[in-house]
Amino acid sequence: MITLKSLKSHPIFLPIAAATVILFTASSARHALFQSTAFDLAIFDQAIYLISQNQTPFSSLMSINILGDHAAFIFYPLALLYKIYPDVHWLFLVQAVALAIGAWPSWSLARQAGLNEAKSIAVAIVYLLYPAVFNVNLFDFHSEVIAMPAILAAIIAARLQKILWFCAAVALILSCKAVLSLTVVAMGIWLFFCEKNRQCGSIAIFLGAAWFLIVTQAIVPYFNEGRQHAGVGRYEYLGNSVLEIAVNLIVKPHLVAGKIFSADTLGYLILLFLPVIWWISPRCLSPLIGAAPMLLMNVLSDIDAQRDLIHQYSVPVFPFLLIAVISTLVDRQKNSKNFWQNAGNFLWNRRQWLPRIWQQVSPRLSWKSARHIWMRRLWVRRLWEWGKLLFTNLSKLLILWSLLMFLILAKYGYFWSIYLDEIDTWQATREAIALVNTKGSVFTTSHIAPHLAHRSVIRLTQADNPPANLAEFDYVLLNQHHPGWMSDREFVNNSIDRLKNTPQFQLKYQRDDIYLFTQSR
Repeated sequence: MITLKSLKSHPIFLPIAAATVILFTASSARHALFQSTAFDLAIFDQAIYLISQNQTPFSSLMSINILGDHAAFIFYPLALLYKIYPDVHWLFLVQAVALAIGAWPSWSLARQAGLNEAKSIAVAIVYLLYPAVFNVNLFDFHSEVIAMPAILAAIIAARLQKILWFCAAVALILSCKAVLSLTVVAMGIWLFFCEKNRQCGSIAIFLGAAWFLIVTQAIVPYFNEGRQHAGVGRYEYLGNSVLEIAVNLIVKPHLVAGKIFSADTLGYLILLFLPVIWWISPRCLSPLIGAAPMLLMNVLSDIDAQRDLIHQYSVPVFPFLLIAVISTLVDRQKNSKNFWQNAGNFLWNRRQWLPRIWQQVSPRLSWKSARHIWMRRLWVRRLWEWGKLLFTNLSKLLILWSLLMFLILAKYGYFWSIYLDEIDTWQATREAIALVNTKGSVFTTSHIAPHLAHRSVIRLTQADNPPANLAEFDYVLLNQHHPGWMSDREFVNNSIDRLKNTPQFQLKYQRDDIYLFTQSR
């Protein structure tokens, strides 16, 4: 039985606790600096809030029921937190815990595979320092982060033959996002053929395939007024529906060849593999079968955001990449003892052939030639000793390389650069938001929307899609200096002039280019 005392004494408890605090603090600070965005934080925050209020989770930002977006049923249990107190920081906390807690199954998988304590802890640190873990945490909130530790937990359950736990983990994965059903299918294929786990592999293949068909052919079209998922538009060159895209991938391979063999794809793969490049062996890549669907989708997409370590699209890839790292470390651990022993005997055992050759050749050499040979022997010995030393300190190397990659690829520098872009209007924006004291409808910018999403109607300032009638809103909150995504200053200025000339609207607040208009009812 796990107790609080045993939990605190666990070797990776402190790294997980520290990571949770850091991740939660970072995402909360970003939000406080008005760098969160309507797409996607306000969308999910509004939906979860409406569920907690026993209302239909209809996203006014997307004009669909939230289940018509990704069929993420995980929003319903998350809404229980909003029943305690409705606050977007719950999502930041859940995301921070989910990302940090993945270090636990990472450590467990390493121990289960036969790595010693030091290397297992190093694997957990590699997980926590992987740049995408920190970067994804900064990009609003996305439910698929909950699936990352669930994938690792499912693999542990499969290897331990804990069928019920495996099914529970798979169910959690499927509830996070519809497209993860493909990841579950691929994981099942890997378990079935590579891990020789027929039972868990079959379960994963069946559940993943069944859920994919149900979601794409029934749930999403039902809640999306008969339309396919909006993400299909990222693959228009392959077809106009999920099934058409799937067919064209097989019958028209020339359509995807240009995407796969491109500089963008090469750069994306370098970003993915570079943080663990030294701990990946070509003969231990079979776990990447589970990552194949998301890798292929990211490579084929017309959206560049799917090919970086900033957005959430690579989240389902990393667990399988980590399994490949563990497999490589185990493989090298098995071969290392014999390797160093044989290398040492071969080079330095006096009964071997090298000293004999030296005894025969040395009398015939000049002093200078003999000295050069002897120096080369010394360097060979030093290189051998250094190699042995590096291997025996592999856990430290794992951590040092991961730390270096984190310092290079993690986006912590945003906090003293682009995250300060709106600091000049920060205080005025906070004061204006405090004056929005009802649950009335709001028309505002993409960066302010996440702070006002707890209402049935909130819409964004979009220059190419202006509202037909501003009178449908109770509040209009605009930032003249920072118009926001999909907006511009001309649109904001025209909206301000229009509101000033509309009798039912009153200018309630104006400071530092922040304008709040309220409608008198």
